Amino acid sequence: MVHMDDDSQVTSDHQIEEPTGNREQPMKETKRKPKSRAFLSSLTAGVIGSALTLGVVSYTDSFSDQEASNKDTSVSSNEMAADTASITPTQVSNEAGSIADIVEKASQAVVGIVNIQQQRNYFSNSSQNVETGTGSGIIFRKDEDRAYIVTNNHVIEGANEVEVSLHNGEKTAAKLVGADALTDLAVLEIDAENVTSVVDFGDSSALRPGDQVLAIGNPLGLDLSRTVTQGIVSAVDRAITVSTSAGDWEFNVIQTDAAINPGNSGGALINTKGEVIGINSLKISENGVEGLGFAIPSNDFIPIVNEIIENGKVVRPYIGVGLASLEEIPRMYIQDLPEDITAGAVVTNLDPNSAAKKAGIEVQDVIVSINGEEVQNSIALRKYLYTKLDVGDEVELGIYRDGELITVKLTLSSNQQGL
Repeated sequence: MVHMDDDSQVTSDHQIEEPTGNREQPMKETKRKPKSRAFLSSLTAGVIGSALTLGVVSYTDSFSDQEASNKDTSVSSNEMAADTASITPTQVSNEAGSIADIVEKASQAVVGIVNIQQQRNYFSNSSQNVETGTGSGIIFRKDEDRAYIVTNNHVIEGANEVEVSLHNGEKTAAKLVGADALTDLAVLEIDAENVTSVVDFGDSSALRPGDQVLAIGNPLGLDLSRTVTQGIVSAVDRAITVSTSAGDWEFNVIQTDAAINPGNSGGALINTKGEVIGINSLKISENGVEGLGFAIPSNDFIPIVNEIIENGKVVRPYIGVGLASLEEIPRMYIQDLPEDITAGAVVTNLDPNSAAKKAGIEVQDVIVSINGEEVQNSIALRKYLYTKLDVGDEVELGIYRDGELITVKLTLSSNQQGL
């Protein structure tokens, strides 16, 4: 199963949990075919889908019940002020340099993150805050009194409180600026008083298989904080399908053989110039498998981070439906679908206030095309919607209903509740 590299109670063998924040689940359509609806409504909107190498890939999640004890360090000479995250153009270089010096400088901007959740004690009928997992994060910007940290969404998802452990041993409360479950990214804000260094982001598009990289993070909890592992870029532009709390999504990732373990999620993958070119997020977790870790490339996460800082969220077009891939639905539940239709996305529920509802889309409709392009599955529909369309665009959906192909037109709205 796809794990993101932290292995706490929050994300152990992690399929990402329900979204944090005040998300409302879309209401379910109840008009027809009770048996089919009963099955479909049991599927969570937008979350259904099998992960690539099911049972194999896992989040490199947070590790539970660990606390940090870190060394004091000197102040870094990094420039710290920037309006937005930006890429420093990178060229392949064979310059000799001290790996220790590079790591020492970069490590000062790598932090430990503790996910604290409220748990109820049913014996005493009371609630208390409990540390449920730890992960890693990267300080990438410092203003006069605030500093910003990028990490994985699954590291902080479900948290009532987030605590950050700095390189000098100081601990501070963090405020969630915003998060995006679909791309598994989150931005935190902390008081900048004890922040001594920030990272530079490098150009991940310059990476080639064989380039040397280093991973810095907190494997197995904060007792092993800022552990450094070394490896190479094994491959670029890998596609890994992951189930998130916002639905299945196909990640473009950097593959590396640098050791990544539970607790490394949100940590830095750096090049030999000390620039962060990836966020360690995924690993293959199976007996007999070694050296298969994955990082979100800097060129992919920087635009998301900037949008989160600007808007507190990522604004995407919204149809208002929950989906499952056709291949996941037993044929007995959609018997009226022609036998030659083997690809598509099945509507499992509807937001009653959405464009889909207003356009007459119904539960159990099978979406087979969007703007004339064939829809293979729910992931393909999301990919088209989020990469090729904008809020306010009119779309035309090809839908099979009761064995007949119909066309439905609607105008995309903006909503963070679902697809």
